[in-house]
Amino acid sequence: MNSREVRLERRPQGAPVREDFSIAQVAVPAPAAGEVQVRNLWMTMDPAMRGRMSDARSYVPPLELSRAMEGPAVGEVVASGDPAFAPGDLVWSRLGWREAFTAPADRVQKRARTLPPQAYLGFAGMTGLTAYVGLLHVAALKPGDVVFVSAASGGVGSVVCQIAKLKGHRVIGAAGGPRKSAFLTEVLKLDAAIDYKAEPSLTKALARAAPEGIDVYFDNVGGDHLQAALSIANPRARFALCGMISQYNATEPSAAPRNLTQAVTKELRLEGFIALSHLHHEAQFLADVTAWHAAGQMVQAETVYDGIDRALDAFDGLFNGEGLGKMLVRLGDAAA
Repeated sequence: MNSREVRLERRPQGAPVREDFSIAQVAVPAPAAGEVQVRNLWMTMDPAMRGRMSDARSYVPPLELSRAMEGPAVGEVVASGDPAFAPGDLVWSRLGWREAFTAPADRVQKRARTLPPQAYLGFAGMTGLTAYVGLLHVAALKPGDVVFVSAASGGVGSVVCQIAKLKGHRVIGAAGGPRKSAFLTEVLKLDAAIDYKAEPSLTKALARAAPEGIDVYFDNVGGDHLQAALSIANPRARFALCGMISQYNATEPSAAPRNLTQAVTKELRLEGFIALSHLHHEAQFLADVTAWHAAGQMVQAETVYDGIDRALDAFDGLFNGEGLGKMLVRLGDAAA
């Protein structure tokens, strides 16, 4: 079997460009004892991948140069040298950015076919787990909370919004552009949507949308969004700091937020978190989102690109505002 894979050839300075990558064709060997051969069906694009392109010290090692990049993927076992897996099994791995691979069986995890395969990269994957633990455990959502979510139309943000709504909360989301704002109110049924691109002051827009203040802020953006949340937060509000996409391609640090002292005067709790530190919640999380999906309370917002050749277009969509929901690349048989 042959496979194409995307490789990182140099570390980006600022926003990644095509010259930072290459696409190579490789032979995929038959599996030896204890190995599986997998054809990827779907792979996902996540903002955290930008961090791994840098060689700065982080919670995960940087991507190696001139080697296949890695990211979450769902695929189907083609051949198995391990008795725990059989051809046709659906598996999740971190061996995306390639069409197929052979790897030790402990590099993949079996998934049930009770959900669409790509759901395990979205609301039932690490994206969903991030939303779930950030809202329910880090921010400790409680009855009556007013919730504000930045990048609310994105992969994580859209799941946060849905969980908060199905639990009966007033939810305000921020997103860029009229299409995304309409998605928040018409599809996700949020109580208010802020088009931050159309607002001269995000803080004033949030004050209008939440005259009673906010009790929970789920931060995917940082910068001006965090500054607005600090200004409008009620005393003892809780902030789940998930990501700061406004900074990932920046070459200079942001001046915002300029009002961090309000975290002291309002006795706010700001807690950063990484989903990998909360895997002990995964079983309950999967049970909950599967039940919510069956009840029609959980949908996957997604933007789909077809083929490995579009992987970099999908990655760019994370940062240029084109994508809505989870950024996915459909591969192999899934594209047929």
